[in-house]
Amino acid sequence: MTVTESLAPRHATAVRAVETAAAAFAERGVAATSLDDLARTMGVTKQTILYHFKSKSGLLNAVLVDAAETLRDELDRSSEASPPGWPRIESTVRAAFGLAVRRPELLGLLREVGRLGPPVSDDVIELLQPMVDRAIVSIEEGMEAGQFRRSDPRLVLVSAYAAVTGVVSDPELLRAVGLELDVRTATQLRRTVLDFLEAALAP
Repeated sequence: MTVTESLAPRHATAVRAVETAAAAFAERGVAATSLDDLARTMGVTKQTILYHFKSKSGLLNAVLVDAAETLRDELDRSSEASPPGWPRIESTVRAAFGLAVRRPELLGLLREVGRLGPPVSDDVIELLQPMVDRAIVSIEEGMEAGQFRRSDPRLVLVSAYAAVTGVVSDPELLRAVGLELDVRTATQLRRTVLDFLEAALAP
């Protein structure tokens, strides 16, 4: 269950704070976003936000946990529904791009985590680690079965992550080359990334 889902039955304002902060943190960065900014956007007082989260750090943690759990659940569902080997990788990449189009702030938030580093990133890493471990095992199994070229599965995973997040979580880079992240562009980018990964993994 995500933070948003767990808060929804009792604390609608807390849910709105998580959603508003997620968009603001992803777009402007954590340091450039104040609780006063968020309160004005929501039409509430800063004290209302502090009632639910005690501090900006508490709100940030809730936002990051929600983002990590949403990403993990989406990719896990896609992976579990696909046969091992290339179909599983393709399905996972498709799910990641679909999520990026529907909720572009999520991958932007994870990019922000990389900038912030520990201790902010620790909870996110802990949440995503089981998914990462399963992905490494799946790639290793594909190599053992002769489906993929033998290499370090951790480097394959890092390369795949960088390829996906690099093209969908950096709107400035996309605009610099004359692109906007819409369904059509995401489809083209997804095909390019999949072609790259398929060539890299070919035995």
